Amino acid sequence: MARARFGLILAVALWLATPLGHAGIALPLSQPSWSELSPAQKRILAPLSGDWDKMEGFRRKKWLGIAQRYPSLTPDEQARMQRRMTDWAKLTPDERKRARDKYKALQKDPPEKKEAVKAKWQEYKDLPENEKARLNAEAARKPTPRPAPSKTVVVPKTAPAPVAPPSATPADQATVR
Repeated sequence: MARARFGLILAVALWLATPLGHAGIALPLSQPSWSELSPAQKRILAPLSGDWDKMEGFRRKKWLGIAQRYPSLTPDEQARMQRRMTDWAKLTPDERKRARDKYKALQKDPPEKKEAVKAKWQEYKDLPENEKARLNAEAARKPTPRPAPSKTVVVPKTAPAPVAPPSATPADQATVR
């Protein structure tokens, strides 16, 4: 009997210690602020320092995972990671959202389409720098396509302006308008 009671108490204590609230809803785990990061984490994540404290917890967690793997990367991979973080930090929130949306859409594409995108990207990477610059300038000149409005806007028709009968004098026409 005492053993069963102890087991029940232990189970309840463990349940209360989990990050689940009393209603069974997962509570968000807080992630460290910039000032709470280690010097090594700050050095690795330096391009994100300006945005760190504004990020959602799950995004901080993702970046902390990247920082944890960073030392195991080759120097070339580390340099590429730093460039990518710097480029990401320069994007506006809207540009970041579009990039995430494009990535999510690409993940849903069939393997053939993914391979075609990889091949085009490799083709672009193999271009000489002056050709890349020309293509980037051309892309910058093109307006960004805006998504179609989600709701159709119906503009009510206005009543036609009254027209004076042809036999009316100019003075009569002025009073009709």
